[in-house]
Amino acid sequence: MSHFFKDWHAWAISGGILVGALIATYVIYKLVFGFAQRFAEREGSVIDKSLVRHLRAPAKLIIPLLVYFAVLPATTLPRSLSRVLQHILGLGMIATAAWVFIVLIDVFEDVAADRYKIGIQDDLRARKIRTQIHVLRRTAMVIVIFIALSVMLMTFPSIRQFGVSLFASAGIAGLVIGMAARPTLSNLVAGVQIALTEPIRLEDVVIVEGEWGWIEEITTTYVVVRIWDLRRLVVPISYFVENPFQNWTRDTADLLGTVFIYTDYTVRVEEVRQELHRILKTTNLWDGKVWGLQVTNANEHTMELRALMSASDSPKSWDLRCYVRENLVAFLQQHYPQSLPKTRVEMESVNPAPALRPSAPVPAT
Repeated sequence: MSHFFKDWHAWAISGGILVGALIATYVIYKLVFGFAQRFAEREGSVIDKSLVRHLRAPAKLIIPLLVYFAVLPATTLPRSLSRVLQHILGLGMIATAAWVFIVLIDVFEDVAADRYKIGIQDDLRARKIRTQIHVLRRTAMVIVIFIALSVMLMTFPSIRQFGVSLFASAGIAGLVIGMAARPTLSNLVAGVQIALTEPIRLEDVVIVEGEWGWIEEITTTYVVVRIWDLRRLVVPISYFVENPFQNWTRDTADLLGTVFIYTDYTVRVEEVRQELHRILKTTNLWDGKVWGLQVTNANEHTMELRALMSASDSPKSWDLRCYVRENLVAFLQQHYPQSLPKTRVEMESVNPAPALRPSAPVPAT
């Protein structure tokens, strides 16, 4: 304690330097990001805006670390305390370096998202690139965080020695860790495989587990499918590598829709065919490429008419099928009500009843 009061002026100088560095950090942060914000707004570039938005948070840690690294040698702190502070600053620099790398990946994703916007009809190239960047970004984040933590732990001498001894038995340790982390590693490998082979992309229309919906999100461990009724189906990402599923937009978003109408044999098929063409021309849901009407089945009661039509994507195909079905039924009800399916019952007497004979006259009294 007496030693502290004896060197109080040295502690005061060191404290003043550190406080001054903290104030300088705040001033530098405000100046740098104030100028960067105005520059990004004036230029209007996506990369400039993304850099300012994503770097704002890590800069609150990077700038103080750099300033303290610069001013720490100028302080008169004890050697042991100075060494501890340098170690803490080193750990912070490793963490911020990983953070900055992840931020740069986010900036790259923003630029790709602006260049390849999803929402245009049949934008397969945009969905392909966005999916690859999205999946690889999450995989890269896991790898960067793992490497950063490993480097931070290796800065401790005791842990470094433990790591050297562990490396000698890396075969057994790797086997044990691999068995324990098999589901995680399987999903990680499946994510990379999906990014490269592209069985699914963002906003692909799929049928999974009997549910019809869109691919909404792809993470390193699971995939979120947005069902048509706004439910969310969460599926492990390895599912799309190990199990069959339907992808309606794998190569193109165009789809052929069908409507089945069951009529009596008395219907005029050619007139129904022309009515189908007229109905299709009255709506913009039809893309004008494919249409047709054929008798695809006939049994002892009805004929099966299949109306075929094309649409630019699956939602329009669904709406077009409903529209055609309603109008064809209305056409048959209005013009050919006798052609609608009927169930006929014919009754025939097998043993006709004998004719009634007149009874004998009753004698008068």
